Amino acid sequence: MKIKCLIVDDEDLAIDVIEEYIHRIDYLQLEGKCKSAVEALSVLNSKSIDLLFLDIQMPGLTGIQLLRNLSNPPSVIFTTAYSEFALESYELEALDYLIKPIPFDRFIRAINRYFKLKQHHFHIPEKKETSSSEEPFIFVKSEKRMVKVFLNKIVYIESLRNYVSIYLENGQEVVTPNTISNIEEKLPEMNFLRIHRSYIVAIRKIDSYCSANIEIGSKLLPIGRNYKGMVMDVLDQKAID
Repeated sequence: MKIKCLIVDDEDLAIDVIEEYIHRIDYLQLEGKCKSAVEALSVLNSKSIDLLFLDIQMPGLTGIQLLRNLSNPPSVIFTTAYSEFALESYELEALDYLIKPIPFDRFIRAINRYFKLKQHHFHIPEKKETSSSEEPFIFVKSEKRMVKVFLNKIVYIESLRNYVSIYLENGQEVVTPNTISNIEEKLPEMNFLRIHRSYIVAIRKIDSYCSANIEIGSKLLPIGRNYKGMVMDVLDQKAID
């Protein structure tokens, strides 16, 4: 089954780039291109759209204003040249937030996130970094320094508006001015699981789970409504009834 897509952007070049990316992926089907939010509103009221590629800064009605006016919106991937709207987009439960110019590999990650959340059995291979004998790690900015965080020490990650807290073993915490989606991109999918717009957990640290929450030590973390199907699918694969 094809994923029906709509592009909404007032820039011809941006539309052309996303259209070309869509045509590269067999599972996607372009249903329309709109140069304003008002035009998009008309299309959304007349067609069934699965995935909306939505610019934010447009004349008349912004992408965020459009989304707020939709009673039953499709999944949304924001495409914008401005990073300052990221927080508001996550509050609106946007699937992803792509900064222009959008590289194709970043576009693929956003599409794969849609497939996971909707429990489609599609997956587009992404380029993987070569393995190293050293324990995998990331660097994050914290208190004006770039701090090394070993992935096997992470327990869970929490989004706190303009910051992200990375909770480590032994009660350590690293706070970084970042977005949880940026952190998520650097984490291997086989080891980490996004369970909520505000939480990522290390799968091996999970002590128990149900359809409503995940328990890690004494901490109960909620499973978001939009993530529940994907979370249950991943965890139930390891369960024995």
